[in-house]
Amino acid sequence: MKVGVQFYTIREFCKTLDDFSESLKKVADMGFSTVQISGTCPYEAQWLADELKKNGLHIGLTHNSFDSIVNDTDKLIANHKIFGCDCIGLGAMGGESKLEYYEKEFKQAMKPVTQKIADAGLQFMYHNHSWEYDEKYEDGTPLMHRMAEEFTAREMGFTLDTYWVKFGGGEILDEIKYLKGRLPVVHFKDMFIDESGEKKMSWVGGGNVFNFEKIIAEFEAAGSKYAYIEQDRCYGEDPFECLRKSYEYLKSLGLN
Repeated sequence: MKVGVQFYTIREFCKTLDDFSESLKKVADMGFSTVQISGTCPYEAQWLADELKKNGLHIGLTHNSFDSIVNDTDKLIANHKIFGCDCIGLGAMGGESKLEYYEKEFKQAMKPVTQKIADAGLQFMYHNHSWEYDEKYEDGTPLMHRMAEEFTAREMGFTLDTYWVKFGGGEILDEIKYLKGRLPVVHFKDMFIDESGEKKMSWVGGGNVFNFEKIIAEFEAAGSKYAYIEQDRCYGEDPFECLRKSYEYLKSLGLN
């Protein structure tokens, strides 16, 4: 399993194409070889392809808006083939009630789209937050599991996020087992619970909740290929420094 950077972590340094280009160079210079693109300024597919090639980087996943995935599917597919990315991702579900949104809009709109993406030889990926675990059906089934039941592995993979699974009341090792075979690309996000009980995001290895040795072993057994470091909030610390510390910790566990 390769370790990479989820660019949402450094989104504040990717607001212009020049800054985006410099950030790609920075993560390559840190030793990363793969990236997920999300939260950046707009870019042309060929521009990204050229920048990736220049920096020796591979791209394993993007996050896109629901509207673009549903209404501009052909262009998304074409763009992903230009910059060599196999996975088209959605970062979050809309609606105040995710369960209600899923039932009334999401699954009807996404079903033909995910099939079209699969037919093009690519994979649609859904990224969870806590909602998919704390919102449950009357029989107790969490929304995340209903999604896995109603979309086949070919139609939907899951960018399982360690932090958000725990935040929503799930157990990460159980969820990796449950979603085995549907986790080609995942998120490593650490959690630190302070003395007051508040849950905070941390650089990977800086938390006090997860056993990443066990998590890595379970993800590898589940067929995961890429683990992208994501830290939405760095609490005043330099995000690049957080990425560096996360990378050094994961390298100490045998990843690169």
